Amino acid sequence: MKTGTNIFTHPIHLGLGATAVVQPEFTDISWYDGYGERHAADGREGRLVSMFTFDKPWDMWEMHPNGSEVVLCTAGSITLHQERANGSRSTVTLKPGEYAINEPGTWHTADVDKEATAVFVTAGLGTTHRPR
Repeated sequence: MKTGTNIFTHPIHLGLGATAVVQPEFTDISWYDGYGERHAADGREGRLVSMFTFDKPWDMWEMHPNGSEVVLCTAGSITLHQERANGSRSTVTLKPGEYAINEPGTWHTADVDKEATAVFVTAGLGTTHRPR
């Protein structure tokens, strides 16, 4: 009997033609460089679906220049900090079942009090990071 693929270790790429492609095991932040190379042909329309559990605040900011990102909290509580291209800032706290959208070009980072889990649907092409 075949078993399912673990979303925590193997994100999914949703590509052109309504394709879904299992990704190699997520290792660290450098993994995103390979993702961009693997799916560059899908351009702005490709989406990365991933799920992570956090037990401490993020130590970086992240930005997706080529499309929106949906952040869906599934467990715990996540405080998402957003800094838009026009300089405006906002903070939103997500509880299970709640989501927020990071618009294209919005820098974002997150804090968690204890442990929290979220699903990310990301326009991953061109994703960049900076220290927090």
